[in-house]
Amino acid sequence: MHRVFLSRSSFSGARTFTSLKETLRAQLPAKRKGLKDLLQNYGDVPLGEVTVAQCVQGARSVKCMLWETSLLDAEEGIRFRGHTIPDLQKALPSFSGPAGAGEPTPEGLIWLLLSGNIPTKEEEASLTAEFHKRGELPAEVEALMRSLPTTMHPMTQFNIGVMALQPYSKFAESYRAGIAKSDHWDPAFEDILDVIAKIPKIAAIIYRRAYHDGVVVEDKSSDYSGNFCRMLGYNNPGFDELMRLYMVIHSDHEGGNASAHSVRLTGSTLSDPYQAFASGLNALAGPLHGLANQEVLRWIQALDAKFKAEGKQVNQDTIKEFAWETLNAGKVVPGYGHAVLRKTDPRYTAQREFGLKHMPDDHLFKLVDTIYHTMPGVLLEHGKVRNPWPNVDSHSGVLLWHYNFKEYDFYTVLFGVSRAMGALSQLFWDRALGLALERPKSVTPEWIENYCKNKK
Repeated sequence: MHRVFLSRSSFSGARTFTSLKETLRAQLPAKRKGLKDLLQNYGDVPLGEVTVAQCVQGARSVKCMLWETSLLDAEEGIRFRGHTIPDLQKALPSFSGPAGAGEPTPEGLIWLLLSGNIPTKEEEASLTAEFHKRGELPAEVEALMRSLPTTMHPMTQFNIGVMALQPYSKFAESYRAGIAKSDHWDPAFEDILDVIAKIPKIAAIIYRRAYHDGVVVEDKSSDYSGNFCRMLGYNNPGFDELMRLYMVIHSDHEGGNASAHSVRLTGSTLSDPYQAFASGLNALAGPLHGLANQEVLRWIQALDAKFKAEGKQVNQDTIKEFAWETLNAGKVVPGYGHAVLRKTDPRYTAQREFGLKHMPDDHLFKLVDTIYHTMPGVLLEHGKVRNPWPNVDSHSGVLLWHYNFKEYDFYTVLFGVSRAMGALSQLFWDRALGLALERPKSVTPEWIENYCKNKK
């Protein structure tokens, strides 16, 4: 029973082609039985205790959320359906050929996140075709996007675009028509594929209007990532590969992060996938979540500019100097530390390896590498950081900058396009398994104090 519900994904082998929707339909009986058995057999088993500090300080590490698609271990890092990032790079199909020939495609990852199976090349290609077919925007939605002030923050425009699509929700329409709860998964699946298919064009319209000439050119001979890059105005195979890697590693990071949890919480009210995803975008727009990579890039560029102006070389000694200036001013060094991880983020490592392969002589890349070998020692000496190792944000901005993608305010939109894949894959299973409305118990400071006094 336990193995059925929390099964690890299988690697691709010879099997008859079945569409993603039919693959999921076939899984439903066993998955539903697995959840029922899990509750029946272990429903009263405690998963841990909650301390006052956890209650007050963001519910860190409180185990109270079921999440199918990924699991984050403090020492090992993220696993997607049981697979590490290096696993995915070896096993998922690439655009340029078989698995391992290039970076994994987002379509391959989406198939994995939804079904638990590593897709064949044929299965991955079918999802590419599905996204291309669904990717056009209704005329009135595109007109709305092109009417927005270009000075409006890209994340605000992005949210407006997603919500402008909401009247087309099949889930909302089916719910109004009285669809059975056991069938919620079907229109939810349709909405989820539609959202993932359409948001690259919304993002591209925002980008091209805000920073260029407003023209969006598609390339449906490419995959999801390549077509997105063409719409953004980039036609560089290296940038295509970076975007594939970027979207895969930013797609999911278990369910407790603010954007994924916002999608889950909103979706648990039976808001449709458009509304739920828009909620996640609003969380992602916050400075403590989705804006971190641009803060890292600004910090690195400020460091570089300062020492160039002073005629100093940027090396481990001068980096230490700048880091201590930052810390002594009561600020944090961006790009280091993580709420869960206690080692170097594997997503950072994947990006570092990409840089070593594609841009080993890039000035900012070499600077990031020197910081990587310097900063942990400074933070350990500082003594106020549990995890002195770099996270995913420590590298992504520099890689984008290398390809002349320099519009800081748009970086979070790229994150948002990526995060749709993980959060909405989980939302499918929320509806397919009929998961309950989220409603944790809150307590007042007085209640906590009285409880603690009486417990002594």
